[in-house]
Amino acid sequence: MEESISGFKVRGDWGDVVEHGERITLALREIGADGDAFHDFDDWRPKSHERIDEDVSAKTAEQASVSEGEGEQAGKTPGDDLQTAGEKLTESYEKVEENDTESAMERWGESIEHVARAADSAGRKAIRKVEDTVYQKVMTQMAPYYFDNELVSANIQEVGRGENGETFVFEVNINDDERKAEVSDILAEYEAEIDRWHVETEKRTDDIAAAEGVEPPEKEGGPDSTVT
Repeated sequence: MEESISGFKVRGDWGDVVEHGERITLALREIGADGDAFHDFDDWRPKSHERIDEDVSAKTAEQASVSEGEGEQAGKTPGDDLQTAGEKLTESYEKVEENDTESAMERWGESIEHVARAADSAGRKAIRKVEDTVYQKVMTQMAPYYFDNELVSANIQEVGRGENGETFVFEVNINDDERKAEVSDILAEYEAEIDRWHVETEKRTDDIAAAEGVEPPEKEGGPDSTVT
Protein backbone atom coordinates (compact mmCIF):
# COMPACT_ATOMS: atom_id res chain seq x y z
CA MET A 1 0.00 0.00 0.00
CA GLU A 2 1.14 3.53 -0.81
CA GLU A 3 0.07 6.50 1.30
CA SER A 4 0.05 10.07 0.03
CA ILE A 5 -1.82 13.32 0.48
CA SER A 6 -4.46 12.00 -1.95
CA GLY A 7 -5.14 8.83 0.03
CA PHE A 8 -4.27 5.18 0.52
CA LYS A 9 -3.51 3.43 -2.76
CA VAL A 10 -2.90 -0.17 -3.73
CA ARG A 11 -1.97 -1.67 -7.09
CA GLY A 12 -2.56 -5.34 -7.79
CA ASP A 13 -5.06 -7.98 -8.78
CA TRP A 14 -8.74 -8.10 -7.79
CA GLY A 15 -7.96 -9.84 -4.51
CA ASP A 16 -5.57 -7.02 -3.58
CA VAL A 17 -8.14 -4.28 -4.13
CA VAL A 18 -10.85 -6.23 -2.30
CA GLU A 19 -8.50 -6.67 0.67
CA HIS A 20 -7.63 -2.95 0.59
CA GLY A 21 -11.32 -2.01 0.79
CA GLU A 22 -11.89 -4.45 3.65
CA ARG A 23 -8.95 -3.11 5.64
CA ILE A 24 -10.07 0.49 5.28
CA THR A 25 -13.66 -0.40 6.17
CA LEU A 26 -12.50 -2.22 9.30
CA ALA A 27 -10.19 0.67 10.24
CA LEU A 28 -13.07 3.14 9.87
CA ARG A 29 -15.23 0.95 12.08
CA GLU A 30 -12.46 0.83 14.70
CA ILE A 31 -12.38 4.63 14.95
CA GLY A 32 -16.15 4.75 15.38
CA ALA A 33 -17.33 5.60 11.85
CA ASP A 34 -20.98 4.71 11.35
CA GLY A 35 -24.11 6.05 9.74
CA ASP A 36 -25.18 6.36 6.12
CA ALA A 37 -21.85 7.67 4.81
CA PHE A 38 -19.95 4.71 6.23
CA HIS A 39 -22.48 2.11 5.11
CA ASP A 40 -22.73 3.61 1.62
CA PHE A 41 -18.98 3.17 1.17
CA ASP A 42 -19.11 -0.32 2.65
CA ASP A 43 -21.79 -1.23 0.08
CA TRP A 44 -19.88 0.34 -2.83
CA ARG A 45 -16.38 -1.03 -2.18
CA PRO A 46 -15.41 -3.94 -4.47
CA LYS A 47 -16.26 -7.45 -3.22
CA SER A 48 -14.56 -10.72 -4.07
CA HIS A 49 -17.56 -12.08 -6.01
CA GLU A 50 -18.06 -8.91 -8.10
CA ARG A 51 -16.81 -7.73 -11.49
CA ILE A 52 -15.62 -4.16 -12.06
CA ASP A 53 -17.39 -3.71 -15.41
CA GLU A 54 -20.72 -5.01 -14.11
CA ASP A 55 -21.24 -4.72 -10.36
CA VAL A 56 -18.94 -1.79 -9.52
CA SER A 57 -20.09 0.05 -12.64
CA ALA A 58 -23.75 -0.29 -11.65
CA LYS A 59 -23.10 0.77 -8.05
CA THR A 60 -21.09 3.79 -9.18
CA ALA A 61 -23.82 4.92 -11.56
CA GLU A 62 -26.41 4.54 -8.81
CA GLN A 63 -24.52 6.54 -6.17
CA ALA A 64 -23.63 9.26 -8.67
CA SER A 65 -27.22 9.73 -9.82
CA VAL A 66 -29.29 12.84 -9.15
CA SER A 67 -31.15 12.49 -5.86
CA GLU A 68 -34.93 12.32 -5.56
CA GLY A 69 -36.89 15.55 -5.43
CA GLU A 70 -39.72 16.46 -3.07
CA GLY A 71 -42.40 14.98 -5.32
CA GLU A 72 -40.58 11.67 -5.77
CA GLN A 73 -39.95 11.40 -2.06
CA ALA A 74 -43.68 11.81 -1.51
CA GLY A 75 -44.35 9.01 -3.99
CA LYS A 76 -46.00 11.30 -6.54
CA THR A 77 -45.47 11.16 -10.29
CA PRO A 78 -45.42 14.32 -12.45
CA GLY A 79 -48.92 13.34 -13.62
CA ASP A 80 -50.17 13.14 -10.04
CA ASP A 81 -48.87 16.63 -9.28
CA LEU A 82 -50.31 18.11 -12.47
CA GLN A 83 -53.71 16.65 -11.62
CA THR A 84 -53.53 18.12 -8.13
CA ALA A 85 -52.43 21.45 -9.60
CA GLY A 86 -55.54 21.49 -11.79
CA GLU A 87 -57.77 20.71 -8.83
CA LYS A 88 -56.21 23.49 -6.76
CA LEU A 89 -56.65 25.94 -9.64
CA THR A 90 -60.35 25.03 -9.93
CA GLU A 91 -60.77 25.57 -6.19
CA SER A 92 -59.05 28.94 -6.57
CA TYR A 93 -61.61 30.05 -9.20
CA GLU A 94 -64.43 28.90 -6.95
CA LYS A 95 -63.09 30.95 -4.06
CA VAL A 96 -62.87 34.01 -6.30
CA GLU A 97 -66.55 33.61 -7.16
CA GLU A 98 -67.27 33.39 -3.44
CA ASN A 99 -65.30 36.63 -2.90
CA ASP A 100 -62.90 34.72 -0.65
CA THR A 101 -59.76 36.34 -1.98
CA GLU A 102 -57.44 35.02 0.71
CA SER A 103 -58.44 31.38 0.12
CA ALA A 104 -58.32 31.90 -3.64
CA MET A 105 -54.72 33.12 -3.44
CA GLU A 106 -53.82 30.22 -1.16
CA ARG A 107 -55.20 27.62 -3.63
CA TRP A 108 -53.53 29.39 -6.54
CA GLY A 109 -50.18 29.24 -4.73
CA GLU A 110 -50.64 25.53 -4.02
CA SER A 111 -51.42 24.96 -7.71
CA ILE A 112 -48.17 26.64 -8.74
CA GLU A 113 -46.23 24.56 -6.21
CA HIS A 114 -47.58 21.32 -7.67
CA VAL A 115 -46.80 22.44 -11.23
CA ALA A 116 -43.23 23.24 -10.17
CA ARG A 117 -42.89 19.91 -8.35
CA ALA A 118 -44.13 18.03 -11.43
CA ALA A 119 -41.55 19.79 -13.60
CA ASP A 120 -38.81 19.04 -11.06
CA SER A 121 -39.69 15.33 -10.91
CA ALA A 122 -39.86 15.02 -14.69
CA GLY A 123 -36.55 16.84 -15.06
CA ARG A 124 -34.78 14.66 -12.51
CA LYS A 125 -36.10 11.50 -14.16
CA ALA A 126 -34.89 12.64 -17.57
CA ILE A 127 -31.47 13.57 -16.20
CA ARG A 128 -31.08 10.18 -14.51
CA LYS A 129 -31.87 8.40 -17.78
CA VAL A 130 -29.23 10.42 -19.61
CA GLU A 131 -26.78 10.02 -16.73
CA ASP A 132 -27.10 6.26 -16.71
CA THR A 133 -26.62 5.99 -20.46
CA VAL A 134 -23.68 8.39 -20.55
CA TYR A 135 -22.01 6.85 -17.52
CA GLN A 136 -22.42 3.22 -18.53
CA LYS A 137 -21.51 3.73 -22.19
CA VAL A 138 -19.05 6.62 -22.13
CA MET A 139 -17.64 7.68 -18.77
CA THR A 140 -16.48 4.24 -17.69
CA GLN A 141 -14.37 4.09 -20.85
CA MET A 142 -12.64 7.36 -19.95
CA ALA A 143 -12.51 7.61 -16.15
CA PRO A 144 -12.15 5.31 -13.13
CA TYR A 145 -15.09 4.03 -11.14
CA TYR A 146 -15.50 6.43 -8.26
CA PHE A 147 -17.26 7.02 -4.97
CA ASP A 148 -17.60 10.27 -3.05
CA ASN A 149 -19.38 11.41 0.11
CA GLU A 150 -18.55 13.42 3.23
CA LEU A 151 -16.58 10.53 4.74
CA VAL A 152 -14.70 8.90 1.87
CA SER A 153 -13.55 9.65 -1.66
CA ALA A 154 -12.39 6.64 -3.67
CA ASN A 155 -11.69 5.50 -7.20
CA ILE A 156 -10.73 2.25 -8.85
CA GLN A 157 -9.63 1.52 -12.39
CA GLU A 158 -8.22 -1.30 -14.44
CA VAL A 159 -4.72 -0.33 -15.62
CA GLY A 160 -3.48 -3.49 -17.28
CA ARG A 161 -4.37 -6.90 -18.64
CA GLY A 162 -1.95 -9.71 -19.38
CA GLU A 163 -1.19 -13.39 -19.03
CA ASN A 164 -1.42 -13.14 -15.24
CA GLY A 165 -4.83 -11.44 -15.36
CA GLU A 166 -6.01 -7.88 -14.78
CA THR A 167 -4.19 -5.23 -12.77
CA PHE A 168 -6.11 -2.58 -10.86
CA VAL A 169 -5.36 0.60 -8.91
CA PHE A 170 -7.64 1.38 -5.96
CA GLU A 171 -7.22 4.65 -4.06
CA VAL A 172 -9.24 5.69 -1.00
CA ASN A 173 -9.04 9.03 0.78
CA ILE A 174 -10.60 9.85 4.16
CA ASN A 175 -11.98 13.37 3.83
CA ASP A 176 -11.44 14.40 7.46
CA ASP A 177 -7.72 14.89 8.26
CA GLU A 178 -8.04 13.77 11.88
CA ARG A 179 -9.86 10.58 10.93
CA LYS A 180 -7.40 10.01 8.09
CA ALA A 181 -4.50 10.08 10.54
CA GLU A 182 -6.26 7.56 12.79
CA VAL A 183 -6.98 5.25 9.87
CA SER A 184 -3.35 5.55 8.75
CA ASP A 185 -2.13 4.37 12.16
CA ILE A 186 -4.52 1.41 12.16
CA LEU A 187 -3.57 0.38 8.62
CA ALA A 188 0.10 0.47 9.67
CA GLU A 189 -0.76 -1.86 12.57
CA TYR A 190 -2.47 -4.25 10.16
CA GLU A 191 0.64 -4.28 7.95
CA ALA A 192 2.88 -5.05 10.93
CA GLU A 193 0.74 -7.51 12.85
CA ILE A 194 -1.47 -9.46 10.42
CA ASP A 195 0.28 -12.29 8.61
CA ARG A 196 -2.63 -13.28 6.37
CA TRP A 197 -5.84 -11.54 5.45
CA HIS A 198 -8.77 -13.79 4.61
CA VAL A 199 -10.82 -11.94 1.98
CA GLU A 200 -14.54 -12.11 2.62
CA THR A 201 -16.50 -14.26 0.18
CA GLU A 202 -20.23 -14.42 -0.42
CA LYS A 203 -21.70 -17.57 1.16
CA ARG A 204 -24.74 -19.31 -0.38
CA THR A 205 -26.00 -20.70 2.93
CA ASP A 206 -29.66 -20.53 1.88
CA ASP A 207 -29.11 -23.10 -0.89
CA ILE A 208 -27.17 -25.42 1.41
CA ALA A 209 -29.79 -25.13 4.14
CA ALA A 210 -32.60 -25.90 1.73
CA ALA A 211 -30.83 -29.01 0.49
CA GLU A 212 -30.20 -30.25 4.02
CA GLY A 213 -33.59 -29.24 5.40
CA VAL A 214 -32.22 -26.94 8.11
CA GLU A 215 -32.43 -23.23 8.89
CA PRO A 216 -29.54 -21.17 7.46
CA PRO A 217 -27.05 -19.98 10.11
CA GLU A 218 -26.95 -16.35 11.14
CA LYS A 219 -24.29 -14.26 9.42
CA GLU A 220 -21.06 -14.33 11.38
CA GLY A 221 -18.38 -11.81 12.07
CA GLY A 222 -18.19 -9.31 9.22
CA PRO A 223 -14.85 -7.65 8.53
CA ASP A 224 -13.59 -8.65 11.99
CA SER A 225 -13.57 -12.27 10.84
CA THR A 226 -11.16 -11.59 7.99
CA VAL A 227 -8.02 -11.33 10.12
CA THR A 228 -5.84 -13.98 11.65
